[in-house]
Amino acid sequence: MPLVSTSSIVDAAREAQIGAAAFNVIHLETAEALVTAAERTDTPLILQLSENCIRYHGSLLPITRATLALAETSTAPIAVHLDHITDATLVRQGVAAGVGSVMVDASALPYTENVAATAELTAWCHEREVYVEAELGEVGGKDGVHAPGVRTDPDEALAFVRSTGVDALAVAVGSSHAMHRRTAVLDKDLIAALRATLPVPLVLHGSSGVPDDELRRAIAAGMTKINISTHLVSVFTHSIRETLTANPALVDSRKYVKPAREAVAEEAARLLGVLTTPAPVPDQLAAQAPARG
Repeated sequence: MPLVSTSSIVDAAREAQIGAAAFNVIHLETAEALVTAAERTDTPLILQLSENCIRYHGSLLPITRATLALAETSTAPIAVHLDHITDATLVRQGVAAGVGSVMVDASALPYTENVAATAELTAWCHEREVYVEAELGEVGGKDGVHAPGVRTDPDEALAFVRSTGVDALAVAVGSSHAMHRRTAVLDKDLIAALRATLPVPLVLHGSSGVPDDELRRAIAAGMTKINISTHLVSVFTHSIRETLTANPALVDSRKYVKPAREAVAEEAARLLGVLTTPAPVPDQLAAQAPARG
């Protein structure tokens, strides 16, 4: 199946009131696992390449071209997106390589500078029909700048969207990057207020720390694009630890990476089901409750 656009996945999910899954690539093995999950479930998926991932691989082109090749040859609808890009040069390199969407991350800058930098890159991307996500203020845990208690103000967010022209906005509603336990509780009232105020889809970063039911409730409240990375990285690492503990003499890395790749594919497929299954409405919840008396 040809590469699809991030906008087509996000817009369809928003219309259906389900989640648009966006899972991060760390290396080729995770990219393969994520594509396998999308194919097994026949679910659209956005593969994300972060600035950290690009720097780990030494440059943008090798991992980006490999990820694009996997997407282009997949039987599932796959988009490729650059995530948390602070370097404008990487944005331009990614677009030249064939990536159809980027997250322009100028959130560490003061508000006025964030607006100016984001607006400039957004205009450049739109001239090339590239979809742009941005972030207003840093989501909790990113570089330690904000505590998880930070919240996005709907009116300020609307002003930011109007001033920059971005197509989607990452908002702070109670999640935090790099959480290793799935214990976050999101502000669903704020999500609903943001959804009612903003003309663009809402993006949840730090979703690894959010339990399944809470993700469903967040989507029901108005969240659309759901970014997950740390949780799937943990699955990969845990599998390798288990395999090497059980077989300490293993030398061939394929023999411990392959089961880790499969473990990520299984968990990613499960998460795709979670994100695309609507949360029960109150009447349904009442019907599911056990009878009393």
